[in-house]
Amino acid sequence: MSQAEHQERLMQVLIGPHISEKSTRLAESDNQVVFKVRRDATRQEIRKAVELLFEVDVKAVTVANVKGKVKRFGAQRGRRQDWKKAYVRLAEGQDIDFLGAE
Repeated sequence: MSQAEHQERLMQVLIGPHISEKSTRLAESDNQVVFKVRRDATRQEIRKAVELLFEVDVKAVTVANVKGKVKRFGAQRGRRQDWKKAYVRLAEGQDIDFLGAE
């Protein structure tokens, strides 16, 4: 894989931030950020992507596979897609601001 292909792959690893009560609490107390990531992403790819896109130092990455919920649509049963989330612990003094407010 060439350097350009590798950079392009890293740009596609992160899908977006995962905002919930738990992720907000982690951001305030433990200096962690939660991202929704591609299902085939590895810990090393997630670490490099966060460091590349946000220019921060990553201390640790933990991933969790989330199973899609079974839902009903009237008489029909359906299922939401499975997805993967990454808990990214940042080094002390580092911060990611998604709103861009200063």
